[in-house]
Amino acid sequence: MTAFAPDSIVLNRKLPLWYQVSQSLRASILGRPAAAPLRLPTEEQLALHYGVSVLTMRQALKELEAEGLISRHRRRGTFIEPSARRGAPVRLLGSVDAIVAQQSGMHTRILDSGEGPPPPELAEHFPGLDRVATYHRLRRDEKTGEPTNHAHNWVRPDIAARVELDDLQRWPMTKVLRDAVGVRIGRITDTVEARLADPETAGLLEVPLLSPILHYTGITYDEQGRVVDVARIHYRGDRFSFTVTLDAH
Repeated sequence: MTAFAPDSIVLNRKLPLWYQVSQSLRASILGRPAAAPLRLPTEEQLALHYGVSVLTMRQALKELEAEGLISRHRRRGTFIEPSARRGAPVRLLGSVDAIVAQQSGMHTRILDSGEGPPPPELAEHFPGLDRVATYHRLRRDEKTGEPTNHAHNWVRPDIAARVELDDLQRWPMTKVLRDAVGVRIGRITDTVEARLADPETAGLLEVPLLSPILHYTGITYDEQGRVVDVARIHYRGDRFSFTVTLDAH
């Protein structure tokens, strides 16, 4: 039986390796094509793939098993749960792959794309630019068809010129910028706040007006400190929670 092939990552030695591996593998699982194999490589093969110890790999797999994304069977191997494509808690610990994992695993439809002035409150992030590329996408649970979030992105035009719409229907913007466009991401700052659904969001997410919504803003910087993308994502409050873990060491 052919095994599922996860994406590769460059590990950040300042963060727990097991966490980075679990988030990368989680993103690969949630973003996999529908026809992808369900069987994962062995612990040893995965450890070699990610360049970590088998013990670290085992800890990463334990985290994914606790989330219900995989099941492990003695002598048979480790398998992706067929239902592991649903919305899940938003969990961040400072890695780009955590952001990718957060946004993966849903059917994405591009509602609109074009170019225009950045919103006044975002203009400071794009100094000297009077126009930026804009994208608006709606994500749905691939199993139920239920809308889970909608996202607006504002991207530097020189970067957007290399963004393919087909990629945005398959992958999160962060993954497209890093892996398809080749942006060397320096950092991402995140803000999450509770809001009430306005008419647009209520209509898109199919929830009553003034329902609780998680409003996420992510600002992506390249290694030179330039803002390359600002994302605003509205998550259904009944489908997502937000967890932040701080490493005290």
